[in-house]
Amino acid sequence: MNKSSDPASKSSRLSGHPYDGWSLDDRDPATIQALLPIWEWLYRYYFRVDTEGWHHVPRSGKMLIVGSHNGGLAAPDMFMLMYDWFRRFGTERLLYGLMHPKVWQAFPPIAAQAARCGAVQAHPKIAIAALRKNAAVAVYPGGAQDIFRPHSQRNQIHFAGRKGFIKLALRESAPIIPAISTGAHDTLIVLGDCYQQAQQLHQWGMPWLLGIDPEVFPLYLGLPWGLGIGPLPNFPLPVQIHTRICPPIYFERYGRAAANDRDYVDTCYQKVVAQMQEALDRLESLSSEL
Repeated sequence: MNKSSDPASKSSRLSGHPYDGWSLDDRDPATIQALLPIWEWLYRYYFRVDTEGWHHVPRSGKMLIVGSHNGGLAAPDMFMLMYDWFRRFGTERLLYGLMHPKVWQAFPPIAAQAARCGAVQAHPKIAIAALRKNAAVAVYPGGAQDIFRPHSQRNQIHFAGRKGFIKLALRESAPIIPAISTGAHDTLIVLGDCYQQAQQLHQWGMPWLLGIDPEVFPLYLGLPWGLGIGPLPNFPLPVQIHTRICPPIYFERYGRAAANDRDYVDTCYQKVVAQMQEALDRLESLSSEL
């Protein structure tokens, strides 16, 4: 491959600003190591995580870890998944997480810390660069609609029809490792979405919260706001979390032609959603019995 056409060779110079999510080199194992005691305490005593299925993770090579996350911007199941990864595979085994561009805009200090832990911009170029380093890339396709979905939908896989991760897996011949969880959506009780009402206020001259146009405007019960409105950072309630890593999903076809075949992408997307929903239903049934 011509080096100039390899996204990995461009990854550290996609932008000239430090900690903006456009470099794979911002990841700092020492920072991750320093945070592990805090994550361990949360894992063992606050969320009392019960996990299984880690034997499904390949011992090496590139992969897409695809999850449906919960609990508002705190997304505790995602962080507990990260802790599980690092305590099993160490801080040197590459794990990158795709983070929505609006987080980098709204919370630069938090984004900078996230970058040191392996967060990168949710963009195909940087994701391809990471996969070509044989890294694991964690992606939560549902975004804000997923983490702020109403509490009544807490046991539903909700990717909001976003299929970019399927195209990425097909183009780069990467297996998909599904990650599911229960409990985390109870750390923030989302009552509903007021996006349409907030959009009307914006049209009348009211500025968007934090200066950005959000995708959702939730109404919820949780800490520290009590009754909160808008995509504000939150502190999760101490609810037990159950996580499960599911068997890898492989497809029959890979390559650019497969990634550009809209019907095939749709078929692969439906396959992933159906298998993850079935696994989530089983996990929820098991959790209810405990």
